Amino acid sequence: MWAMSAVGYRRLGAAGALATAAGGWISGKLPAHDPWGLWVDHGFSARTAAAVLAYVGLTLLVVAWWQYGKAASSVRDTLVTLAWWTAPFLLTPPLFSADVYSYIAQGAMVVEGHDVYSVGPSSLDPAGIGGDASASVGNHWRDTPAPYGPLFLLLSAAVAKATGGTIVPAVLAMRAIALVSLVLIVWGLCRLAREHGRSENRALWLGALNPLLLMHVVAGMHNDGLMIGLMLAGLVLALRGRWVAGSAFVGLAMMVKSPAAVALLFIGVLVHASATGPEIRRWAKGLLAPGLVACAVAGSATLVSGTGFGWLRTQGVAGNIHTALSVVSDLGLGLGELGRVVLGTDPEPVKSAVQRLGLAMALAVIVLLARRAMNGRLAPVQALGLALLALVALSPMVQPWYLLWGLVVVAATQQHGRIVTVLIVLSAALVYETHPTGGTPPFGFAMAGLAAAVAILVIRRNPVVAETARMPGPRTPVPSTGPVRSHGPGPSDDLDATGPTPQTTAS
Repeated sequence: MWAMSAVGYRRLGAAGALATAAGGWISGKLPAHDPWGLWVDHGFSARTAAAVLAYVGLTLLVVAWWQYGKAASSVRDTLVTLAWWTAPFLLTPPLFSADVYSYIAQGAMVVEGHDVYSVGPSSLDPAGIGGDASASVGNHWRDTPAPYGPLFLLLSAAVAKATGGTIVPAVLAMRAIALVSLVLIVWGLCRLAREHGRSENRALWLGALNPLLLMHVVAGMHNDGLMIGLMLAGLVLALRGRWVAGSAFVGLAMMVKSPAAVALLFIGVLVHASATGPEIRRWAKGLLAPGLVACAVAGSATLVSGTGFGWLRTQGVAGNIHTALSVVSDLGLGLGELGRVVLGTDPEPVKSAVQRLGLAMALAVIVLLARRAMNGRLAPVQALGLALLALVALSPMVQPWYLLWGLVVVAATQQHGRIVTVLIVLSAALVYETHPTGGTPPFGFAMAGLAAAVAILVIRRNPVVAETARMPGPRTPVPSTGPVRSHGPGPSDDLDATGPTPQTTAS
């Protein structure tokens, strides 16, 4: 395959990002009403042509990212590349998702005193500060209570109040929050990679430069980015012995989205390993202390926000919507329909039972991984990354960007191998599953499947190899019940994530 320098791939990716942003300006998720007249519908023909341009640009970006992973570069080079690839999306309308309109509408609900955990954005006055945002929310979510924590609702309320709900500045303010999330992720990736003896550059390539993250955290402004960033900050603090502050940051991450709570179990492993005294005391401290700190933070955030504790009962509302990426929901739906045809039974109870079984299996995998971390067979944060991937794989609702929950952690902690290879392939494929409007058309799945097939063929012809440079493993305290093991190779200035030898040919 043709090859360029890292600078050449940076330019190629920037061209792709510009094309995606330009196409998205017309084919993205435009608001129902924009009083500024910047993000307006230009008709079917223009939307179709712009969507084609966006997909072409996305393909250039994916190719540039893939090849950049094989080019010689430094951490500074990769950070510059990240800035180049991020810049085109700073002023665009929402791309690949309409969720930001829900965020703004829910913030307006908080400002107006609505119970966001009982009613949806449709309860807003069309002429009020959240009227335009409410009208732009996807049909599935207009009557859906907020599944997000009070911290995120406070941020959304601040945006709605500061901008008066005017669409363009409100969306750009939410993108500013997304950029802060990206900065947190970059900082966390570098620190975690350093703690685990991994290449910071490779961690940034897979965990931050990844097109899946750029499309869904920066362009799409999903609050998963903020959850991940806060969670990474908590993990870094916990690894440095400041587990109370680390647990508090995870508590804040939970007050954005609840899956961050899984991190508390693995911070507990760190606490148990470093605790002194009788074994029962070490177990109690490890199992209970991080959760108590996080609960104190969650309770305080809830009281400060004034939104109440309704978030405890709305965590499952998203699961009511079927997503084709959820294997357990697809299996449950198929078995339920089979029962309806053969036995005449209601398919919904069958689907619900399979979904609950999937969550139970995810819980079992998480506990098993925590056990392996407790025994010193896995680094605790590495085990957390795998646990989050298992949670996504067995969840009743799966969106493409959910992969980022575990991917970012794995990028900084996992030795390059089969798991990382799968994540690279999935990243290159799942960016195609969602249309710039945020919809999931059938051709999106076809394009994702084609991208995955091409990625697998490329990797087979140019095999992924492990890092060769080594340094001592992480400074994570390892319990005395297991052997002290090296958790991987050391940092390198080269990115060789998808190829055997860094390429240095001129662009």
